[in-house]
Amino acid sequence: MAPLRVLCIHGYRQNASSFREKTGALRKLLKKNVELLYVSAPHSVQQVNNEEVPEKEKSSGGDDDPRGWWFSDVQARSFSAQQQCEESLGLEESVTVVREAVKAQGPFDGILGFSQGAAFVAMLCSLQEQKLEPELNFRFAILVAGFPSACTEHNRFYSAPIQIPSLHVFGQEDRVIPDNMSLELLPSFQDPQTLRHPGGHFVPAASAHKQTYLDFLKRFQ
Repeated sequence: MAPLRVLCIHGYRQNASSFREKTGALRKLLKKNVELLYVSAPHSVQQVNNEEVPEKEKSSGGDDDPRGWWFSDVQARSFSAQQQCEESLGLEESVTVVREAVKAQGPFDGILGFSQGAAFVAMLCSLQEQKLEPELNFRFAILVAGFPSACTEHNRFYSAPIQIPSLHVFGQEDRVIPDNMSLELLPSFQDPQTLRHPGGHFVPAASAHKQTYLDFLKRFQ
């Protein structure tokens, strides 16, 4: 049985290479069942002094080319999940990057996103649902530390429940994207499944989580 091919969408201030490193445990956990492929966001992120950077990100290597999928502060070209805004910057270019990745590396069975990447995955699923992106044909989505965008122009992505099967993963000790923010995304999906873990802002891949992932994935193999 061929492994499922999953496109991986990194978090804010990460890139394809660093996210691949950070999901090493997940790749090992699911290696017989899933092939994870990675793509980098198109926008370079300039470090701003007042941006909150988790301690893990300060000390981790590989994030020397930090990137983002969109900016909530158009002037500063920065992003905060909690920042209310009327309009964002850069989302269309990011959709183009994913569209091109699907053309070049696809087809993909599913898509996985982390943090800002998970919020972006929800938007991509909505575009697929509305048949606005013919190249997108994901059969499932895994959203880790996801959240609905606080930007008004993104409200269109949450107007109707998304039918694509989804697994929503979030940490009860997450200080970057608190679990209540991840819970706010659930009504945007039809029959969402959840995996809660006791940790913080990372992609969980302990043996305790393996069965939940496999039970979700086996529907598509």
